[in-house]
Amino acid sequence: MNALHESNLSSLRFLHRGKVRDLYEVDADNLLIVQTDRLSAFDVILPTPIPGKGRVLTTVSNFWFKKLGHIIPNHLTGIDPESVVKTDADREQVRGRAFVTKKLKPLPIEAIVRGYLVGSGWKDYKKTGAVCGIELPTGLREAQKLPEPLFTPSTKAAVGDHDENISFAAAEKLLGSGRAKQVKEATLTLYKAAADYALQHGIIIADTKFEFGEDKEGTLYLIDEVLTPDSSRFWPADQYIVGSNPPSFDKQFVRDWLETTGWDKQSPAPEIPVEVQRGTTEKYCEAQRLLTGE
Repeated sequence: MNALHESNLSSLRFLHRGKVRDLYEVDADNLLIVQTDRLSAFDVILPTPIPGKGRVLTTVSNFWFKKLGHIIPNHLTGIDPESVVKTDADREQVRGRAFVTKKLKPLPIEAIVRGYLVGSGWKDYKKTGAVCGIELPTGLREAQKLPEPLFTPSTKAAVGDHDENISFAAAEKLLGSGRAKQVKEATLTLYKAAADYALQHGIIIADTKFEFGEDKEGTLYLIDEVLTPDSSRFWPADQYIVGSNPPSFDKQFVRDWLETTGWDKQSPAPEIPVEVQRGTTEKYCEAQRLLTGE
C-alpha cells in the first residue's frame, strides 16, 4: 500500500500543512482537507508515514459525523473531493482520504474529554489527587473508569510546540462563558453517545479530543477529524483490566516503541521500522473494522 506523506495538488490553492492534514481552498465558502499518512507523536511529526492511515481517519470520521449529526452540525458539505480537483494525479491524492468542508472559524481550544484515568491524567492524579485541577475521589487506580467523564480543555499549539491543559475558567476567557459552556456540553454529549456505541462493538474510548468552529452567524460546528485512532485512546474491551494500561488501537503502539529508543522527544524523530509501521496500520484498520463494519 502506497503512503502519502504530503499532498501536492496542482488544482487548488494550498493554504496550510498541519501535523496530519493539508488544507486547500476550493472557493470562498469551502475548503478541501486531505488526511495524509503522517503521524505525530509527542507533538513531533515523524519522518515515516503509516500506510493507509489517512484513509482510515477519513472513513472513521465520516462514520461518526453521520452517526452523531443529530447532536451538533458538522463541517462536511457532501461534495465529492474528487470533483473539485482537475487532474488524475490530484484525484489519486484525494481519493478516500479527503473532505470538502465549510470554511469556518476554528475555536482556539482543543476540547478533550477523559472517561478513564490514564496517561497524563493518571500521572496528574498520582501527584495531586486531581486531573487538570478537577478533584477526584481517593483510591482510584490506573485505567479505572471515572465516576463521570471530565472536560479538560487545552490550548492549540503550533506544529512542533506542545499543547497545554487549561482550566474551564481559562477556556471561558478565551471563548466567552456562554460559548465555553456550549462546547463543554457538546463535548460530553458526543463522548457519551460514542462511548456507549463503541463499547457495544468491542472498543473502550478511554479519552478523545474534539475541535469546534463557528460560522459568521455564530452557529457552532464539529470540525476536523472525530473519534479516530489519532484523536482518541481506543482500548480492546476484552483486554481491559483496571490497574494496567491496556494495548491500544491507536498510535500508542508507536509511542511505546519510541519510548524504547532513547529519543529525547525533540525534532527530528527517528525513522519507524517496517514492523512498527505494519503493526500500526493493522491496529488502525482493526479499529475501523470494529467501529464501522468496513
